[in-house]
Amino acid sequence: MQERIFENWFEDFTTSISGYDYYVDFDKVVNNVEKIQVELNILNSLIGSKNIEKDFENIVKKYPETLSCVPLLLAVRNSEIYAQDDEGEFLYDFKNMNMDLESYKMFMRKTGLFNMIENHLVNNLVDYALGIETGLDSNGRKNRGGHLMEDLVEKYIQDANFKLGQTYFKEINLKDVEDKWGIDLSAISNKGKTVKRFDFVVKTKSHIYAIETNFYSSKGSKLNETARSYKMISQEADTIDGFTFVWFTDGLGWKNAKWNLKETFDVMDNIYNIKEIKSGIMNKIFV
Repeated sequence: MQERIFENWFEDFTTSISGYDYYVDFDKVVNNVEKIQVELNILNSLIGSKNIEKDFENIVKKYPETLSCVPLLLAVRNSEIYAQDDEGEFLYDFKNMNMDLESYKMFMRKTGLFNMIENHLVNNLVDYALGIETGLDSNGRKNRGGHLMEDLVEKYIQDANFKLGQTYFKEINLKDVEDKWGIDLSAISNKGKTVKRFDFVVKTKSHIYAIETNFYSSKGSKLNETARSYKMISQEADTIDGFTFVWFTDGLGWKNAKWNLKETFDVMDNIYNIKEIKSGIMNKIFV
């Protein structure tokens, strides 16, 4: 294989691999809101109320399940919410009432929910909840970003004619690799003391390839540690016959950790970017 120059290789890093469904998972958003749509519509009767505390009390007495959707109105996923002030510390359970109604009315008042509802700051709590869910879902982009790189790598593994469960495997533990193919990976696992899981493992007739994938669109302290860790794994893997560690990575988040990445690049033969993946590198390395 032609010798690669780090600067040229790094210049090929891509800005993003985001698809249209990366930004918001609307199916998930709508599904989450539909689960509490009835309760939200009941609470809609409080909008513009002239006596909201009494009306709220009547609703909860008749429909106690309406309390379950209150956390979402504050963009909280948990059914329990902790709050404190000069009057004390409270842990409110909105799934199973653990306080009297007066305490829940105090919560609604002090968090500003009563004010928002009675003063028409929102016109429909279902629509409001859809907005909240959309905002919360955007926090999942980081996880979706990681899966995007895994999905891309897997597509090209498949294009290289490897079959899931036969010649390539997903999210497989180091110990399982040892047991499945009778190979000693103690050099990587610190003699069994370290638990390690690979994103993929490709198995050819005479070789095992353990694969890690990641894509960093933004900077972070994790990048330096990732580069150092994979450098060490690669060097340890080089001492094991019939076994190779492969790292597919990309993303402009590496700009701030460029020199740590270069240190790994200088000692690791099997580190590749997306351009190389798309150029058919898997047909060359998995032999």
